[in-house]
Amino acid sequence: MEPQSQNLKTAPCLTLGRFHISEDYGFLLPNPLKELPDHYRPWMEIANRLPHLIGSHQLRAQVNEMPLLNCQFLTGYREQRLAHLVLTFITMGYVWQDGEAQPKEVLPRTLALPLVEVSRTLGLPPILLHSDVVLANWATRNPGRNLDPIVLFPGGESLRGFILVTVLVEKAAVPGIKALVQAVNAVLLPSPDSLLQALQQLRLSIQDITRALGQMHDYVDPDIFYAVIRIFFSGWKDNPAMPAGLLYEGVSKEPLHYSGASAAQSTVLHAFDEFLGVRHSKESADFLHRMRDYMPPSHRAFIEEIHSAPSLRGHILSSGNSQLLTAYNQCVEALAALRSYHLAMVTKYLITAAPKAKGRKTSHLPGPPQALEERGTGGTAVVRFLKSVRDKTIEAILHQSG
Repeated sequence: MEPQSQNLKTAPCLTLGRFHISEDYGFLLPNPLKELPDHYRPWMEIANRLPHLIGSHQLRAQVNEMPLLNCQFLTGYREQRLAHLVLTFITMGYVWQDGEAQPKEVLPRTLALPLVEVSRTLGLPPILLHSDVVLANWATRNPGRNLDPIVLFPGGESLRGFILVTVLVEKAAVPGIKALVQAVNAVLLPSPDSLLQALQQLRLSIQDITRALGQMHDYVDPDIFYAVIRIFFSGWKDNPAMPAGLLYEGVSKEPLHYSGASAAQSTVLHAFDEFLGVRHSKESADFLHRMRDYMPPSHRAFIEEIHSAPSLRGHILSSGNSQLLTAYNQCVEALAALRSYHLAMVTKYLITAAPKAKGRKTSHLPGPPQALEERGTGGTAVVRFLKSVRDKTIEAILHQSG
């Protein structure tokens, strides 16, 4: 029995490795693959030409001629993630190629069967996710340090910018995720010095996330984002353009309903909220909890682990340590500022861009989704939601008890 009790003392209580989270890349998939085995060349050939095939309205014809391939020759996690990325990008293009007025409500079996197969293996829904668009969709270009997405929709440099800025946002969160782990362990020990250092690092990381997000203004044209890009992130749940959902041929006799890709599927802010004890309104919390089903299962488990850890707020209040209280409040204020910044950005890219987009139609592309006008691609009434989560963040600020 002796060695076991020693293990309990020396083993850290919470580690990133246990949840397949990278010390260097956080929730990003480290070094994603760019190519699948030769057996899957028909998928890759379509994925590599996706913007052209959608723009020329040829994608549906190409998919209809695609051979039915199963996933048995995918070896390893990174190949499975690339297959999910490729198949979900093709799926979104197939559904929305001709715009929201003419969505395809049946996904052919050559696409539906392998997509559902690889999704079940990964524990993910069979639709495009944040973990596809961003976490597994980046590669370094040659020996240089420049990044490139692996698969793209129409949208040119603005889409490239949108994906890569979001990759940089996830990268900026890495020191914060590590600080969060340090802080959880510091509460358990307890170690006030380690906790203080971790809280200070978390604040800096949240501020870095906000700065990284700011690069969106430099690289993403609001009109292109609204009128061209956004429809391809739209799902078939809570979307008036596809009220019946999508029939996955050969998988289910009834149509299925899934939300579109959304920043709410990023694990980062879920983990920060759980750690800081931010409590959202029932409507917002219900939506956020539903978005956890759209994350890789190990990332979802990480959030649950943070949730079940001892309360940081309770620990700080009972410690009577004013330095810890100040550092905690600075984290909460930084998180509220990030959410205010995100709210202003969404207003610019969705609400302000909407009337402009209605006034002009890009001839060969699907056009802006009217049905989702003031809704996020995940299906929420986006401005109300973002204001609510920001305001509830501010409410988490602690006051020293007399």
